[in-house]
Amino acid sequence: MSPPASCDILVIGSGNAGFSAALSAAQTNPKANVIIIDKCPSAWAGGNSYFTAGAFRTTHNGLSDLLPIVNNTSAEKASRIDMPVYSEQDFTNDLLRMTGGRTDPALSKILVQDSRSAIGWLAQNGIRFQLSFNRQAYEVDGRIKFWGGLALKTQDGGKGLMEDHLAAAKEHNISVFFDTPATKLLTDPTTGAVIGVEILPLSSSGAPQKQTIRAAAVILAAGGFEANPQLRAQYLGPGWDAARVRGTPFNTGDLLLSAQRDVSAKTVGNWSGCHSVAWDADSPAHAGDREISNEFTKSGYPLGIMVNRDGERFVDEGSDMRNYTYAMIGRRILAQPGQTAFQIWDARTTPWLRSEEYRPEVTKHLTGSTVEELADACVKVGLVNRQRFLDTLAEYNAATREGHRKWDPAVRDGLGTVGLGIPKSNWALPIDKGPFLAVRVTSGITFTFGGLAVNPETAAVVSETTGAEIPGLYSVGEMLGGLFHDNYPGGSGLTSGAVFGRRAGRTAAGIIAAKGANRESRL
Repeated sequence: MSPPASCDILVIGSGNAGFSAALSAAQTNPKANVIIIDKCPSAWAGGNSYFTAGAFRTTHNGLSDLLPIVNNTSAEKASRIDMPVYSEQDFTNDLLRMTGGRTDPALSKILVQDSRSAIGWLAQNGIRFQLSFNRQAYEVDGRIKFWGGLALKTQDGGKGLMEDHLAAAKEHNISVFFDTPATKLLTDPTTGAVIGVEILPLSSSGAPQKQTIRAAAVILAAGGFEANPQLRAQYLGPGWDAARVRGTPFNTGDLLLSAQRDVSAKTVGNWSGCHSVAWDADSPAHAGDREISNEFTKSGYPLGIMVNRDGERFVDEGSDMRNYTYAMIGRRILAQPGQTAFQIWDARTTPWLRSEEYRPEVTKHLTGSTVEELADACVKVGLVNRQRFLDTLAEYNAATREGHRKWDPAVRDGLGTVGLGIPKSNWALPIDKGPFLAVRVTSGITFTFGGLAVNPETAAVVSETTGAEIPGLYSVGEMLGGLFHDNYPGGSGLTSGAVFGRRAGRTAAGIIAAKGANRESRL
């Protein structure tokens, strides 16, 4: 089925932000004709959102605030949960701390203040939320302790999130057209307003055929440039063309470039920064695996140590809770020789690793009953300096202080090393009880941080030339710039997509409804 020649509101991108914008528009103005287009085939629906764990960061007043919107917590289980309140100030502080104070204050204020209402709105529209026991809680002394300010995920992660979004779109008569790349933004030569797009969909014969879609409003939700190796090398720097792509191969930055070229959209934010994680070194290079999806993530490094192929540690694995460090750890791995590293644990901490990330069906296990045997296994897959590997383990073990404090993975326990050039600040147990486990990791890029400047209240795109809003054009999701720099608090990306997607859809639909009312009043 071909897309129509015109519509009221056109959303470009089929991820969480795009569907949130479309749903908001359809609910604000039920008479509006809202459609979504995406250049990917239907088999790749969902953009990067599909490949996430479905984590949403939100303010909340504790467990009782979240229980009404989750479906996986019995009364008995709830009685054993410890979940601190996560206030607006907590969320704000995390954004400031993770970004070095460089998050846009107006954008971050709206993200924080709207987070809980946006989550509630999604839940009302069929998004199935759960407490994230497997990712954000540890059971310690019989208590289920949530940590890191992050408690919610969607059922079946990103797969379930997009399944629910598609169902909500169908319920609201929102049509979705795949294999439909937008190649140019069209403008009114008199007003400069965006009035549609040029598209290049596949025809029935399989050949691209240029068409146009006229629209009263266009909402850009087509992702960053993380799947474009040339743009990665240009903006992120040398070596980034070698990073593995965690998600969709279709986020290549086309619409970011088009917005600059066609309407002089202003760019802002951290164009040399991105979200990148420790990723399975044996994963596909240029796109995620839609079956394995987020299971290629390897985020158990705070429970052990990491060394590069020369056998050297290169990062403080315990500097903070995992969901405050995982989005920048990929950059550190990419800077190592061969863009690879080894994560290492012993028998005490391997039981605490998440099975979905480290099960042998997904990840190649390197094992040994002694550290020497472990080193031999690592040599077979790329470890260059076996002796330095063994020396590093010995030096690390000598610097630990087991018993100095209680080891507790659910808090920053302060159980750190002493005397090392690169410390491990928390959770520093010796690695000396066999059997031993290692896995080989590389850098997996999730999304890029640079984007377009918007009015924070509406997500309307701002012109580089005039400094004013470009009528009829909005930007949400990864294409919105200014929120994140260098790092981010885990779960903030999906929340941002929902918050600003909701605002963009509501604003666009409201303007169209007002114009319609004005026309009717003149008749």
